[in-house]
Amino acid sequence: MNIKRMIKRFCVRYKIWYRNNFLFYTVKAERNESVACSLCRNLIIHNDSEFLIAPLSLKKYIKNDVLGIFIILYNQKLSITNHIFHYDIDISVKNFNKLCKQYDNKVEKKREEYETSVKSQITHSLSSILDKLDK
Repeated sequence: MNIKRMIKRFCVRYKIWYRNNFLFYTVKAERNESVACSLCRNLIIHNDSEFLIAPLSLKKYIKNDVLGIFIILYNQKLSITNHIFHYDIDISVKNFNKLCKQYDNKVEKKREEYETSVKSQITHSLSSILDKLDK
């Protein structure tokens, strides 16, 4: 029994070591990458931003008409478009995962707000609707 536990602990430690050393190997981000990621984060936080998700291509769209910026987040790339410029920037796995998580959290928060606003407008219960139909 003790040997079995030692083998399990060794496997867990090996997985943790592998994940920390090889899976998310960090390379120092270039200046363009860090600026693009901060721009994307600020646009996600901005109140006037609109969000759209393409379920088949897994692209995440951020549009802000006030600032005139359109961002597409997909396959470890950021595509930033303005009326004057367009950039396609490759980003690291770590930054891509952070941006996706922040994006997903923001979309989930907006969904919950929308759902609560719809549910707060309910005036009739199912039983009252059934009573009206029976009359």
